[in-house]
This record gives sequence, C-alpha cells and structure tokens, in this order.
Amino acid sequence: MELNKGILLLSDPFLKDPNFIRTAVLICEHNEEGDVGFILNKKTNQYLGDLVEIAEGIALPVFEGGPVEQHTLHFIHRRPDIIQEGLEITKGIYWGGDFDVAIAALHNKEITENQIRFFMGYSGWSNGQLQEEIDEKSWILTQSDPGILFIDEPHQIWKRSLQQLGGEYAQMTNYPIDPQLN
Repeated sequence: MELNKGILLLSDPFLKDPNFIRTAVLICEHNEEGDVGFILNKKTNQYLGDLVEIAEGIALPVFEGGPVEQHTLHFIHRRPDIIQEGLEITKGIYWGGDFDVAIAALHNKEITENQIRFFMGYSGWSNGQLQEEIDEKSWILTQSDPGILFIDEPHQIWKRSLQQLGGEYAQMTNYPIDPQLN
C-alpha cells in the first residue's frame, strides 16, 4: 500500500516512541513538503467546552493529535452537509471546515460525537521522513474506515484496525508492549 492522504498508520506493537505507542494516525496531508496526520486513539483529559469559549457546555473529549504545535486545535468529521469548506481526506472523512458552524451544530445536536473529533496538536513528518519510518517497519499501513475511525471506544481503533487486517496483524494485538518483560 502506498503512503497517501486517507491512509491509516498503525504503529508497530514494539514501537518505542512514547508519542506513538499503540496509536492509529490518520494521514490528512501528503505532499512534497511532508506529511500531517492526527492520532485518533489518545484521548486527553480536556473537553472542547473547556478549551473554546464558544463551545462552553459541550462535553466532547479532545484528543492528542500529536506532538507538534499542541496549542493548536484541529478537527475531522463526516458531516460535509453541515460543515462546509472541509478538505476531503478520503471518501466520507473531512479535515476542518467552518469552525463556527461546527460548534453551532454541536450546540444544536445536529452533529453527534461519533461524527466529529477534535485534536490538540498534530503529527508531522518532513519530506521522506515518514517513508523512512515505514521502510523501517515502524508503521503498518491500511485504508481508513470511517466506521472504525469514529467508534464510541476510540482507544480500540488500533486493535480493531489490526484485527480487520487479519492473519499476523490480528495476532499483534496480543503482543506485550515490552517483550523484555515476559
């Protein structure tokens, strides 16, 4: 599978980078400058309503998108009929769009928690850097599935995506985080 936007990166079970242990990262941009994505399964202790004044009262969890620019807020969604101006990442998944409309739709309950995700920061790689990591077997590539990306239990995205790949990948979900502790 070729690296491109819309691809889901699943970290190797033994990846030691503390930012990416057992993570699933949606690639939202892939070009000659590099790659940008968001970690989908690392929920923070913060809620949207606590971070943004116009979102007060919205108890939607915010995720750690990655180690880069953690003071910035981003979102992906699957409601282009409501939130215009988003960039289509892959069929049915959009990055960004009209933030005020997204917040209003959340207040009005037109959008549910399993249709939108907010992230603090992002994951970024310079040109060629991510491909090097893929060549070193730090990442497993799979096609993103909106049904899994927006599940009610986001901490299960890494595991479910590997299980969906089947075979040796499904077995990886049972590997210990540090095999030296066995």
